[in-house]
Parts: sequence; structure tokens; C-alpha cells
Amino acid sequence: MTRRNAHTQGRHTIRDVAARAGVSASTVSRVLAGDYPVSAATRSRVMRAVRDLDYVADARAKAVAGAGTPTLAFVLDDITGPSFALMAHGVEREATRLGHLCLVCSTEGDTEQQLAFVEMMRAQRAAAVILVGGAADTAEYQESMTRIAESLRSVGSRLVLCGRPPLGHAAPVTVIEYDNEGGAQAVCAHLLARGHRRILLLAGKPGHSTSEGRARGYAEAHRTLGLDPDPALLLPGDFTRDSGYRRTRQALADGLEFTAVFATTDMVAAGALTALHEAGLDVPGDVSLAGYDDIPFARDLHPALTTVHVPYEELGRLAVRTALGSDPDGPYEHLLLGTHVVVRDSVRDLRGAGGKAPSRAR
Repeated sequence: MTRRNAHTQGRHTIRDVAARAGVSASTVSRVLAGDYPVSAATRSRVMRAVRDLDYVADARAKAVAGAGTPTLAFVLDDITGPSFALMAHGVEREATRLGHLCLVCSTEGDTEQQLAFVEMMRAQRAAAVILVGGAADTAEYQESMTRIAESLRSVGSRLVLCGRPPLGHAAPVTVIEYDNEGGAQAVCAHLLARGHRRILLLAGKPGHSTSEGRARGYAEAHRTLGLDPDPALLLPGDFTRDSGYRRTRQALADGLEFTAVFATTDMVAAGALTALHEAGLDVPGDVSLAGYDDIPFARDLHPALTTVHVPYEELGRLAVRTALGSDPDGPYEHLLLGTHVVVRDSVRDLRGAGGKAPSRAR
């Protein structure tokens, strides 16, 4: 069955959803409320039926719309990530200033959980839903996000993609980005300008939009100087401290020669720094190190970390201001914030020093 147009919404009942999903009406209610454990398979069937029928829980929506504090939703993969926490802080502060209640959902990368939360916010007529963080920029992603945006618009809400890949021009979505690729290019150009020619790249997961953008910036900085980075120096992983630690230890154990490390987050850089210190290598005397994000502890590492500043709090505040200050049926904005390199003490100038890599890993 195809999705119905917005003007036909409300004709389906919770029993229709239950029949289509092959479950009881009470199970549908539990899935939509999110307050009772159900299996992943059951939740998936229910949410598919909700989407197919374009179902909105009208009774709850009317209750929320008619009284109480207006809400907006902030959806992210991991609330413990420092950059996400900074953005969440910006969202919460701006929402409070504008008299809105901010609901935060951490999905841990679970797409079904994300969809369930968005559907719940749609049912409650949330003023806006802000989705944060990179994603796989695929046709499936484009289709899913466009469907979510259209669904929210049908109830007077708005989808905001913050630091996520934009959609086509026709999609009813607001996009708030930062210059992800440009920041990586700038910090790698900083390393190259100081004589580094073998820069270890501790990248993120292949296919992830944030990771891919930073890898492109790394490559473009080299190409600008007519250089081809050694593919052996590109090590994929994830954006955690432990991943940075493990990959740096492995690079040293494998005998890779490098004079600098570009870690694609400051958390990755922190792990790399520990691994270098444990190997008896001085930073920046033996190996230089640069990160990305400029989260607060970057200045407190030893040495203080050269990194890329991303205005995460401002991204959060701007996402709220743009979403709440816009007509859901009006034009959709695409805003880009700048990034810049913060130079501290973790990069050594090799010009005139021969640009030699560390002679051994200990």
C-alpha cells in the first residue's frame, strides 16, 4: 500500500496499524510510547505499518498541541561524545531561551530507534526535529530523510539536518553544516607547510559522511602541493579514543614511517598521543600530532593539541533559531558555518631538519 497524502491522515486508527503489523493495539501503543520493551523485529513491523499508513496518534497529538510547553527534538547517535554534547548544550540553551522544551534521544546508531522517536515527535506535533551527526550518503539515506521531512511537514513540523548530508532541492528540510572538508584541508596544509610529507591519517569509517569529508580534505591538501599521499598511511577506524590508541600502536608495530599524525577527532588524537608516549616517542619532537573538533580538553593535553575548531554550540543554537523562526511551508535554508585551525604546541616545524621519520618504534 502506498503512503496516503497529508490531507487523508487521521483516517487510520491504531487498530489499523495493529492489523497491518500483525500485533495487538496495545503493542502498537507501547512501541509508539517507547515506555515498554518490545523486540526489535516487532518494533520494526509496527514502525513500517505506521509509515505505510501515515498514522498519527491524534488523541495524544491534540493533547500536546493544545496545552503545555511546545517541544522540539534533538536526535543524535551518542550523547557521551564531546562534540555532540557541545551541540546539545547549544540546542538546549536556545530552546529554553525561546520557551521550548527540548527532548534528547540518543540512538546509538539504531536507525529503527531513530525512526520510532521521529514518529513519536510527529505524533506530538513537535515544532522541529533536529538530526545530528554524519551518515552514509546513499540513495537509501536520501529517500529515508526525504520521507521523514515530508511526514513532519504534513503536521506543521520541520526537519533540521545538522552536520548531516543535505538532500535534494525539493526536500522540505533545513540544513545547518560546517566546513568539514575545508577544516581538514586547512590543518593538513598546516602540517605540510611545516615540512611534513608522511602524515598518518587516522580516519573514520568508510562511507560515513563526516569521515569521508575529512579524508577528502587530507587528500586535497596534498594534491594542492602536487603530492600523492601514501595509501598505506590511511588507517580507517572509528572516532573514539581507543581506536586512535590501537591504530597508532599498530602503525608503529608495523614499522610505518611517518613524521606527523592527523587524527580526525580530538578523541582519536588523545588515544594516539598515549600510544606515542608509551612507545617512547616525544610529541612533537619525534612525531607531530593534529586533531579535529577543538573540544575543551584539547588545550589541556600535553602538549596542547593543534586542531580544527568547529563551532558546535553555535551549530546547535542556529539549528533551533532557524527551525523555530521558519514557516514549515516556507523556503528551506542551507547554512554553512566556517571552521579554522587552532595552532598550539603539538606540531613541530621540520623545515631545515631533514623531515626524518622516527627511527624506531619502542
